[in-house]
Amino acid sequence: MTKSLIAPPRGFERSEFENRTAKLQALMNAQGIDAVFFSTEPEFRYFSGFKSQFWESPTRPWFLVVPAEGLPIAVVPEIGVAGFDDTWVEDVRSWPAPRPEDDGISQLAGALKDVSKRHLKIGAMLGPETHLRMPAANFKMLQELLSQYEMVDVATLVRDVRSVKSAAEIAKTRFACEVTAAGFDYLYANLKAGMTEREACKAMHIEMLRLGADACPYLISASGQGGYDNIIMGPTDRTLERGDVLIIDTGANFDGYFSDYDRNFAFGQVDQATHMAYEAVYESTEAGLRIAAPGRTTGDVWQAMWNVLEGAGALGNDVGRMGHGLGMQLTEWPSNVEGGDVVLKEGMILTLEPGMTFAPGKMMVHEENILITANGCEMLHKRAWPTLPVIDR
Repeated sequence: MTKSLIAPPRGFERSEFENRTAKLQALMNAQGIDAVFFSTEPEFRYFSGFKSQFWESPTRPWFLVVPAEGLPIAVVPEIGVAGFDDTWVEDVRSWPAPRPEDDGISQLAGALKDVSKRHLKIGAMLGPETHLRMPAANFKMLQELLSQYEMVDVATLVRDVRSVKSAAEIAKTRFACEVTAAGFDYLYANLKAGMTEREACKAMHIEMLRLGADACPYLISASGQGGYDNIIMGPTDRTLERGDVLIIDTGANFDGYFSDYDRNFAFGQVDQATHMAYEAVYESTEAGLRIAAPGRTTGDVWQAMWNVLEGAGALGNDVGRMGHGLGMQLTEWPSNVEGGDVVLKEGMILTLEPGMTFAPGKMMVHEENILITANGCEMLHKRAWPTLPVIDR
């Protein structure tokens, strides 16, 4: 049994939130934005420090206003007010939610008006990979109440701030990654033919929780003779048999920060093409590790990995990208895509995820988590096995 790992401290110092907010406010002032509001959990938590499982309930909305100067303002249901005693937010406004006829919208509009008197410009997360987490009618009501203001998208500004992680954020992500690595080692030692995909995933899930993960909300698998053709639907009750290849892709969470990577296993003998495909995606990841550095782009990383896969005879890449950002969400901006122009910066955390269709109906996907450093990158956990692990039990 793997010994428990040493977890980093939970939560953040007040200075962490001050720095995050100051960075956003500098960007806001440069664009003449008086205030922004957030209504989704990651952004709300990132700038306020408010962390609650109550977001799982869709009944009540939550809002955070960040003015161009000063501290954030929380506009929240009365049930959540006490939760702000442990945050740095001092101005907390509430209403008796749920109240469908006006579920905090007039309070939110009032807070925005209070701090939006200079440029009459208000920001919200309106771009790709975002949502508002409120009924369309509520957003329409908000727009009507703020009709004299210009509403602009601030998704790019927020991504610029969130994509570069602090030392404390990196420590939390690294721990989640180390727990996942230990979970995969445990699985390797305990996998055997005759288990189902679901049994394998549950065994790993329980071990990661024992090692210190808070949760593992993402744990998927796929299997098939000599390979697999889908990586997002399992686990199923399919029994693992000799000749199968199993992939498990998981995201463990510690204190609100994720890991996200996979491992492949063969059961007994599989054909040489499968072994060669595994070694191709491994070498593709090596190419990504060599090129990922400050100043390089996501497109550079994609191209380096794809060159290896293409040289190995890849028929295609059905995943659509070869990695992404990682942190408070399982997948964050940016994506490693062909022609991607996002410049890598020190402190970014990314996944490298090369995938190839190596035969009709057969895929091989590999994923690792890396930190961009001053001179290149480093793994946040132990590297995968260089050759396909074979389970003979």
